[in-house]
Amino acid sequence: MEDIRSVQMDEEMRNEFLGRGGTGVLSLSSGKEQAPYSIPISYGFDAEEETFYFRLAFGTDSTKADLLERDSHVSFVTYEHTEDGWKSIVAAGQLSPITEGAVGTQILDRMRRIHIPLVDTFDRDPQELTFEFFRMKPYELTGKREAHTED
Repeated sequence: MEDIRSVQMDEEMRNEFLGRGGTGVLSLSSGKEQAPYSIPISYGFDAEEETFYFRLAFGTDSTKADLLERDSHVSFVTYEHTEDGWKSIVAAGQLSPITEGAVGTQILDRMRRIHIPLVDTFDRDPQELTFEFFRMKPYELTGKREAHTED
């Protein structure tokens, strides 16, 4: 078995990897006796504020909505594998809804700095869904990458 080590990413490398946005997996707590509810999702990232932005879809029978009502603490993972090796970011925090009334100049300015890719993983017509924006200022944010011989 190959010995692949990892090293922590510094803030500059982590912010470069996250860019203005991309895709990853968001996990919501579903209770002590159940596995987390995990979904592929696109995100935006504001490096200045160290804040993630998400656009979540909700149907009339949305599991996400039920879980978020009980506990808005989530984890988020994004990763990639390139010729230079693998990289990953793990973030934990609490989702906060961005309501129309809360959308002030500051939030609009922050959202202009990000890019949330449109990724369609819905099992129904998007016109049947309600979309809401959320943000997460992580209380835990770590980045790791594959170690190279010069590390």
